[in-house]
Order: sequence, then structure tokens, then C-alpha cells
Amino acid sequence: MAPLYEGAEWDFATLQRIHDACADIAVSELGLDLYPNQIEVITAEQMLDAYSSTGMPLFYKHWSFGKHFTQHEAVYRRGLQGLAYEIVINSSPCISFLMEENTATMQALVIAHACMGHNHFFKNNYLFRQWTNAEGILDYLSFARNYVARCEERYGQARVERTLDAAHALMGQGVHRYPGKKKPDLRDEERRERERRAYDEQNFNDLWRTVPGSDASPAPSGISAERKRALLGLPQENILYFLEKSAPRLEPWQREILRMVRQIAQYFYPQRQTKVMNEGTATYVHYRIMNILHERGGISDGNFMEFLQSHTNVIFQPAYDDPRFSGFNPYALGFAMMRDIERIVTTPEEEDRQWFPEIAGTGDAMAVLRDIWANYRDESFIGQFLSPNLMRQMRMFQIHDDPGVSEGIRIDAIQNERGYRRIRRALARSHDVGWIDPNIEVADVDLTGDRRLILHHHVVNGILLTEADARRVLQHLANLWSYDVILREIDSDGTVLKEKSCSPA
Repeated sequence: MAPLYEGAEWDFATLQRIHDACADIAVSELGLDLYPNQIEVITAEQMLDAYSSTGMPLFYKHWSFGKHFTQHEAVYRRGLQGLAYEIVINSSPCISFLMEENTATMQALVIAHACMGHNHFFKNNYLFRQWTNAEGILDYLSFARNYVARCEERYGQARVERTLDAAHALMGQGVHRYPGKKKPDLRDEERRERERRAYDEQNFNDLWRTVPGSDASPAPSGISAERKRALLGLPQENILYFLEKSAPRLEPWQREILRMVRQIAQYFYPQRQTKVMNEGTATYVHYRIMNILHERGGISDGNFMEFLQSHTNVIFQPAYDDPRFSGFNPYALGFAMMRDIERIVTTPEEEDRQWFPEIAGTGDAMAVLRDIWANYRDESFIGQFLSPNLMRQMRMFQIHDDPGVSEGIRIDAIQNERGYRRIRRALARSHDVGWIDPNIEVADVDLTGDRRLILHHHVVNGILLTEADARRVLQHLANLWSYDVILREIDSDGTVLKEKSCSPA
């Protein structure tokens, strides 16, 4: 093929040629299934702005975004931190932001990485299919931004900001962990908001009519405590959802803001569970595409060397005793596992046939990888496909650091038959949100008394919540609930290990 570009300079016609060449390889040779692509070229300052709002366009205004922008800008201007080559959004069309400072080779790398690799993963992985609405997210963000702006004009910036602060503090506990009957249609949310507002204006919810100490008659005695809890959907793991539906003193606009923050938190939920797979997929795809382009003459030897340098930097993994080590680089681990699976499928060894009898020697690496990309998340992917061969290459071992043991750190697993399984299980568990995120749920509400809200934190592995952070978040929760809140940390036997309480400000 003719060279796609010469040197480092590029224009939009060059980007079009690069995109078309990459898409042809991705679809016809790698078998990828893609959303339509939309490429936006942005400046360094616009990239910093995208950083500040978690990479999402059309976001509503909030002071925390400005704080993040200032932090990122300060370290970038001092030369202490570079900027990402790209930001990609899970939407349809799939939007990829490219830095205008990138060379032509870097633009080719980014297009192969984001427009092909991430795009395919977003469209086909089961978590994204269950939880995200790629066709409606941009319309919903536009609705959210305009709604928050209208609320600030009508109710005052301070009140809206306090509500957003509280909602953001509870964002981590504002997701449904199990899929419902259908995923939300974000494109229709604006219409439903208008319908909810009209309905609220015509109806009165008598459930919260009374306040403690009033002369109003108590709730009918015929309704049991269990029935009341069932009507409120208790226990409820999605705290923002519970507050949106049941907080007694929230105004309709505040409930809508909680709903918006909850929908956005749910949008990001699959990304937190697929960091290794998502980046590993995109890195593997850009590596394959760029190599094919070079082999066919689309990229010169000099430009290919530039690509290899950037690719090597992306997948660099410091050793455990290197001062730069801070855990496994998801790009390095994901890419290494994809290449290792390709090896197992095409040229397996006897050890591979014992560990992976279903895929070893089947011959079609891309078919196996596409199936894995569609049906696994990080925890199950690592637990199923991390091989002893790769553990040896990356020199993995497991340590146990128990502060209660006088000898301190000890080696728990080495590279032998039993050690491989323990290392794989431990690494997989470190990517399991059920293991690393606190399991907190609304357990009960005293409707006939002081209306205090009772939460349970089910302690895993003896790890309690950080005291200062827990109290700050509880204060936000109490402010939204408008009555006292109690948080009990309980172990698997039901024993209360710690209890915290908070009253609304």
C-alpha cells in the first residue's frame, strides 16, 4: 500500500486516510464490531479541561472540576506530568479526543487504540451492554447540564452546590450491582422528568405527612415492620436510589439531581471493573494494526520506530523493587495476557494444554479473544486466563504483610503448582469490586418513631472504614435524609464491630 503520511505533520485528510486504513484492518482482518467513530482534535488546555470532568463532555458545572483542572494544569506547566494522547467516550458515535500536538504516527496509534480497540470493547462487552446506553448518554449529559443551570437560577447556586456535594460524596454507593429487567433509556430521561414533575404537582404522598412529636395519628397498626421494609425496598444497596425515592424532605429538583448523579455513576460502573481488559484490548488491537500497516508499507521504518518507543512506554512495568513500582500497570498486564492467550491458542506447550484445555491449540486467536472481550471482566478474566508462563515472565509472587505478626512480611506463594493458583486467585481478587469496595446498604428506617436511618457495612477481611472519611460522608447523608443516621459495621457473624452516628446540620 502507499504510505499513509510522510514525516510528523498531518492534516484532516491524513487523519481520514489513517482512520480508513485502520478500520479496514480492524473489521476485515481482526473481526471487530464498531460503533461509528467521531474524532475531535483538541488543544492541551481542552485536554486538561476534559481531565477535570472525568473525560466527559457537556458536564454540569461543579467546583470540584475547577479544582482538578488547577491541579492538573499546575503539574503539567512545570513539566512534571504529561497529558494523555487521547480520551475516548463510550457513546454512539464513539467520540475520541486527539491532541493536536500529536505527530502523525501518534495520531495513527491513537486512532488504532481508541477508535478501534476501545470502541469494540465498549460495544461488545457484556457489562457495557447491561449497564450503559451509548446512544443516549450525550443527550442525557446535555439535559443534566441544562437542568443544573436552571436549578441554580431558580433555587440559588449555594443550595444546588450543597446537594451536588452530598451526591458526589455518595457516588460510590449510588450504583446497582445487579442488572434489572431493562437498562435505562437515557434519551427519554428529559421527557420522564417533566412527567414526574407534573405528577408530583397533582398528587400528595401521605407517607411522610407526619413528623415526630406531632398529633397526627400513627401509621396503621395492621402493617407489619417487615411489610414496611418491603415497601421501601429494604435492604437497599443503592443509597442514592433510596434517598431519591424515600428521603422525606427533599424537594423534587433535589431528587432529580440525585437521579442524575446516580445515572452517571452507573455509566462508569463497568469501566471500574474492566480497566485491565479494556486497556489490554485497545493496546493489543493498536499493536496488531500498526504492525500490519508497517508490513504493508503504510508506515515507514522511521515512523514505526516512533510507534514502538511510545508503545514500549505505555506497557512499561517496573519491577517490584523499583522505586517507581505502584502495582501492576493495567496496560502492561492486559497486553501481556492478550499476547499470551494468542500464544496458547496458536503454539501451545504441554503446560498450556493442562491449564487451558478449552482454548489451547484451537488455532483462531482472534475468535478466542473476541469471545473473552465480550464475556469477562477483570476479576474473572485474570482468574481464568493468567498462565504460569506469564507469571514466570513477570516474576510474580505473593506476599502477606500482617502488622499483628512480629516477623512482618512473609512470602505466601511462590512459583510452583499450588503457588500459581494462589497468585492468580489473589491478583484476580484485587480487581473484584465486591472485595475492594465497601458493602454498605440501607438496612432499616424507623418510620413510626424518630425516622433515623440505619446502615450496615458488611466488613470483609476485617477492614473497617476510615474514621474521618466515614464521618464526612455520613454528614452528607444525614443532610440529605434530614434525620439522624446510624452506621453499624458488622462482621459475617452479625457482631457489631463499630457504630457511628450523625445528625443533619
